Amino acid sequence: MFAVIKTGGKQHRVAEGDVITVGKLEGEAGSTVNFGEILFIGSGDDVTFGAPFVSGASVAAEIVEHARGAKVIAFKKRRRQNSKRKRGHRQDHTIVKIVGLTGASKN
Repeated sequence: MFAVIKTGGKQHRVAEGDVITVGKLEGEAGSTVNFGEILFIGSGDDVTFGAPFVSGASVAAEIVEHARGAKVIAFKKRRRQNSKRKRGHRQDHTIVKIVGLTGASKN
């Protein structure tokens, strides 16, 4: 069974036991978080699509750790103007392990 969840403005396809990286979530490592915005859940012929979300469905995940992404450099240079600017950015991430999927029955 797998589900498509929405978190942090992005969609992720998850199954039980998957380890994924999502945008920063509140909580300590080892705590449990529930995702309620489920767009799709099911397996095989027993699938449920949401409009926009599946009611009664949720995905439980355990926070593994908080991390930061790779550094992204934004370098701007204006030729012949003796002008340049260099900025760096690292995005905060949370690594979670999916521990359970609960879905609504198909109507």
